[in-house]
Formats: sequence, structure tokens, C-alpha cells
Amino acid sequence: MSPEPNAATLVYLVITSHQGMDRNGFLLGTDFLSFWTAGRMLQQGGAVYDQAAHIAAQSAYFVQKDGAFTAFFYPPSFLPFCFLLGFVGYFPALAMWLTATGALYVAAITGWLRAHAARAPSRWVLLAAFPPVLLTITHGQTSFLVAGLLGLATLLVGRAPLISGILFGLATIKPQFGLLVPLVLLLTREWRVIAAAAVTALLLAIAATLMFGADQWSQWAALSSHVQAAMDGGAVGFAKMMSTFAAARLLGAPVAAAYALQAMVSLGVAAALAMAAWRARFSPALGAAMLAGAPLATPFVLDYDMVLFAFPLIWLASREEHLPWERIGIALAFAAPAFARPVAMNAGIPIMPLVLIALFALAVRRALLERSNHLSTEWAAP
Repeated sequence: MSPEPNAATLVYLVITSHQGMDRNGFLLGTDFLSFWTAGRMLQQGGAVYDQAAHIAAQSAYFVQKDGAFTAFFYPPSFLPFCFLLGFVGYFPALAMWLTATGALYVAAITGWLRAHAARAPSRWVLLAAFPPVLLTITHGQTSFLVAGLLGLATLLVGRAPLISGILFGLATIKPQFGLLVPLVLLLTREWRVIAAAAVTALLLAIAATLMFGADQWSQWAALSSHVQAAMDGGAVGFAKMMSTFAAARLLGAPVAAAYALQAMVSLGVAAALAMAAWRARFSPALGAAMLAGAPLATPFVLDYDMVLFAFPLIWLASREEHLPWERIGIALAFAAPAFARPVAMNAGIPIMPLVLIALFALAVRRALLERSNHLSTEWAAP
């Protein structure tokens, strides 16, 4: 896929904007407004998790088309990051945010390419052509940050376990994408990584509590219950989400049935990873499968979150010999985020969960094959 359409779309969006609003009347950076507003509210002692107060604060800074509002659902451990954003104006903060988190993501991509794909195309070509990159930039989202943390952490498990654990701990700011990490680390006996991750997550939570008060946790918990009800009812938009749960709801399934299907997929992913990790050591193949399974394990995932599976794609594409269907699966997973949301919104067809399942199947097959070869070698040794 050529990188030109992504770059052209981004340039067009900027040059056709007026006073920071795009041609449709929405603020550039869209979702970033909630992070930046949270930072401003924290500096003024505002109640970040009071949704009415958050709406009022956003409206005081920018009035978007039809009174559009970007909700803030992140846990208190994310608040220190938001607090720093509130020191500068919206657009400088947006530029700093995308630059800093984008640099982390580029570093993670570069590390994976150097470790696993020496003959791969330039990282800049890959980044410019990968559709979720554009989606993350235009939404001003946290996806670069979370994917960069998880990607680097996975890469460094065997090389620098303490740093790896710290990165995993920081990634708890978006906890739904780390559900599979403890399972794999426990089964592969990466105790130093686990300890560093637990301590980092605890210290981050303590820092947030000391900075902004212990009541932030109860307020977030109260808001989360409302968020759950809103998600069940489609407030986010089932066509905008890429999960099995959302796909089932988009196709008309009741809430209970949709959650049951999501649970089946999540447990299936966890079981397959457990099989690959049983009596094995952590490896790049296992790490790639873990990251490929992350979007499948949660009911709340959107198209910009797909920046995460750049890492399993790099790993799969770098194999010297490809197994049946791998090339097709790689190409499909690379391109699908560009049209998954439009197809779901306009045709009511949720394609992304099937693509995610296919990608995970390819990645975990590699991990299972590696484990089988390793065990065969052990048994054959005198």
C-alpha cells in the first residue's frame, strides 16, 4: 500500500480547516480535547470524572458542531499525563502529544524491524502507509502511547526484563489491552518482568492518588458503571468499535448474547496462548501472538487501536518461508482498518473481528509451531 493517500488526507484535513475546526465543524484532534480538558480541570481543582462538569469545561474552551462532546473514561493512573498537557494551549499540546507519543511508537517499530526484519522497507514507508497511524493522528488518541509501551515491553522481555516490566506497568493507563500479558508472563516464568510491572503500576497509582486525591478512584468507578451501560446501549456506536461484542450487537444480538460471544472469543484466545506458552520460554513468536490477541480480548476497541498489531505483522512478514494463507492474512490485516469502520457504518457489516481472529490465528500458529519444535528438540536430546 502506498503511503501517499495517508499523507495527502492529513494535509487536506489541515489546509481545509478554519480556526482549528475541520470542514465538518469538528475540532482537529477530536478525542484529544478530553485529555487536554482533563489537564486544565486538574490544575483548577475540577472534578474530571463529573461528566456534566467535563462537558461544560470542554464547551468553555471550544464549541463544536452539534455540541459534540468527547468523553473521558481513563483511570486515575492516566491523570498525571493529562496534568502535564494542561500547561499549554490546546494546539501546542496536541502537537507535543502527537510528537512525543509518535516518537515512542516509531522507536518501538524501529526496534521490531531491526530485531526481526532487516530487509523490510523503510520504517517511514510502513508508518506512512499503515491506516491506523492516520486514524490515531486525526483523533489525537492514546494509541501511539499504549502501542509503543506494549511493543517495546514485549521486545525487551528477554533483553532487559526490568525495563520491560516498567513499560508494561505504564501501559496500565489503558488496561483492557494488557489482559493477556499476566497470563503469558506467568506461564513463561518471567518473574522479574512481572515484579517490575506490578511495582510500576502501583507507583503510578500512588502518584495519581497523592497528586489528585483518593476520591478520584471512587469517582472513576462510579463513572465506569455508567460507561458500561452506555456501551451496552450503543452510545459509542457499535459500527465504530471493532470487537466481537460490538459486531454481535451491530448484527442485532441481545446484550447477554453479545457478551457471551465475546467471552467465548476472549477465553479461546487465552487458551490458545496458554497452550503456546506452556512449558516454553518467552519468545518473539509468543510476544507477537500475545499482541495480536490483545484487541480480541476486550469488548472495547476501536480502529485507531489497531496500531498495536503492526508488531505481529512485522514478525509474520519477516519469516523467510510463509505458511499457507499467511501472505493473504498479512495484507488483509494491514489494509482492513482503512475501511472497517465505513463498511460497518454504511453497510452494517462488521468485518474487523474476523480479520483480528485471522491475524491471531496466524500468529499463534507460529508460536505453537515454535513450541512444538522446541519440545521435539528437548525430547531428542540425549
